[in-house]
Amino acid sequence: MPKKHLALDDEPWRGLPARVADLVEGVIEPITAEILESIAREVPEYARPLEGRFGRGIHRGVHEALAQFVALIRDPDAGRESGREVYLALGRGEQRAGRNLDSLQAAYRIGARVAWRRFADACRRAGVGAEPLALLAEAVFAYIDELAADSVEGYAQAQAEVEDLRRRRRRELIALLLADPPADAADLAATARAASWDVPAGLAALACPEEALARVSRRLPPEALATVVDGEGCLLLPDPEGPGRAEALERAAAEGTLALGPTVTPTHVAESWRLALALRRADPAGAVTTGSATGRASTGSRTLLRVDDNLAALLLFESRELAGRIAARRLAALADLTPKARARMRETALAHLRHDGNAVAMAAEMHVHPQTARYRIARLRELLGDQLDDPDARFELQLALRAEAIGAAA
Repeated sequence: MPKKHLALDDEPWRGLPARVADLVEGVIEPITAEILESIAREVPEYARPLEGRFGRGIHRGVHEALAQFVALIRDPDAGRESGREVYLALGRGEQRAGRNLDSLQAAYRIGARVAWRRFADACRRAGVGAEPLALLAEAVFAYIDELAADSVEGYAQAQAEVEDLRRRRRRELIALLLADPPADAADLAATARAASWDVPAGLAALACPEEALARVSRRLPPEALATVVDGEGCLLLPDPEGPGRAEALERAAAEGTLALGPTVTPTHVAESWRLALALRRADPAGAVTTGSATGRASTGSRTLLRVDDNLAALLLFESRELAGRIAARRLAALADLTPKARARMRETALAHLRHDGNAVAMAAEMHVHPQTARYRIARLRELLGDQLDDPDARFELQLALRAEAIGAAA
């Protein structure tokens, strides 16, 4: 039979003579003890008595690694699938213990070094030649690489399980926070603990387009909770007035029009969500424009709306049928005007109500000459008559004009 080429190979143990398996098997017990001693001495994380569940796991891992290596030399086609669980479990154990893989990987390297040195000694004493010894070295380190890869996989599996559990528990937490009627504070606290989430003193809901939810979430602190409710992106932001929150919200608003509900206690965040959702749905194309400088914080072509700065507009949207009836009643005299003339009279009426008919102040607001403002006032009086002087009528005119301005006069 032609000799197998001894170059680098994915499974270099295939080229080893059968007698090497017998030689290696003969030194497994003393090598196991030496590897365990070396690991305890050289890896600080494992510098403790190898006893209990931890010790049994390490001892089993070392012993089975050596035994499986012997089995692979004897029957390379048998594979090592059945023995992988030990090393997957070691990786999972490191993740669950809150450690990274550095210590375990160091232990694998120490095991490979000690095993190769003792295997080589046994083979030399038995007269094994240089080429099989070189292949044995290659086989030892390739095999250890496979064990280490198994542990990396086990570690990743455990991480995925933890993340999946965290997501499930956070979904349960979000459902409890948005419950109507509000959840019991004790139940909420227990669910939050299970989800590793600190219950804040204040919490606000943020509404965004569903398709932007993931992007918006990445712009916010990790403690913000995200979900989809009735086709709308929903985020629950702890301490929205806290340090750095304003900047985070402005960055998030670059991903789509957002509506921020009022800050409330966590058991009442469902109300914050209802208001945030109502405001976002009321402003699909940027209709909400309040007098507050902070009511609409623009970021590029996107916008952050705040419920607390748009309460009047939201009130009109929430009562749009009534607002529409008021507009139809109080602004009926403008119905027959051309669109351009109607817009001009609406602007004049709002300015008149704001400045109590002061032509100079109105002219400054409308960017026209005072004489033009006086002409418009005269025309407005022809159309609206005594409504401009009656307190109740003036109030309803304000409502009607503002409702029309934001599209709430349905």
